Amino acid sequence: MSVIQVCIGSACHLKGSYQIIKKFQQEITKRGLEGKIELKGAFCLGHCTQGVSIKIDDQPIISVSEDSVEEIIEKISKE
Repeated sequence: MSVIQVCIGSACHLKGSYQIIKKFQQEITKRGLEGKIELKGAFCLGHCTQGVSIKIDDQPIISVSEDSVEEIIEKISKE
């Protein structure tokens, strides 16, 4: 199971982290990946000036936007 952590700290919150969480939830449900992907909120992943940060397992991804969510989910679903 892959774990996606989306930063919900102050800087990422202001840059739209809750909309990104919502988009991840929609994509996970739409593709039936509830048993394969766990979505969590996380406080500060340490990249505050670079936009919404996420971590997939132990790999950070910086500057995530709503537009990049589908691509991220597609990549995870193929693993």
